[in-house]
Amino acid sequence: QVQLVESGGGLVQAGGSLRLSCAVSGSIFSINAMGWYRQAPGKQRELVAAITSGGSTNYADSGKGRFTISRDNAKNTVYLQMNSLKPEDKAGYYCNADISAFNPGSWSGERPLDYWGQGTQVTFSS
Repeated sequence: QVQLVESGGGLVQAGGSLRLSCAVSGSIFSINAMGWYRQAPGKQRELVAAITSGGSTNYADSGKGRFTISRDNAKNTVYLQMNSLKPEDKAGYYCNADISAFNPGSWSGERPLDYWGQGTQVTFSS
């Protein structure tokens, strides 16, 4: 059973910072790309940032220069450092990962699947 658990969201003032974390647990063979998405009320879920297993990154224009994605492969964790936050960043933030679960029968990885976390909210104080 593979699980993604996000943390780090909360209430922030405009111009403030937050660091989101997403820890992957369970029977894992390998984790490929990981990413952060967000969804505001009434809007479609959109990519915020992504990172490959080798560390290559990709950012949506909305977060370039303000957000930094990173990962700790030893801890199976991906982070999103968000600085200079704006009210339009208010949304539910969801972790995504392309994961090959461990198959004990074959002692190898299963076909990679897309996994999602439950989300963490970023809201703003007036």
